[in-house]
Amino acid sequence: MRQAPHDRPLEVACPQCRQMVRWTEDNPYRPFCSKRCRLLDLGAWADESHRIAGEPAMDETDIDALLARADRDDGGA
Repeated sequence: MRQAPHDRPLEVACPQCRQMVRWTEDNPYRPFCSKRCRLLDLGAWADESHRIAGEPAMDETDIDALLARADRDDGGA
């Protein structure tokens, strides 16, 4: 069953500046209000101000050490 379309488009707060933004195809920057806010958010991810919680990622030296340890533990089997 389909729902009737709403008279008003959905409005969301811009994640960067909290200004209310209409979620329509007319806004190419949604959910952001502008290109500026979108770029500011992207920059925050790039400099790691924004992060997703979880275990830290292993770097190459950790992976190499883990593989070397696994090879030693294998004992030539």
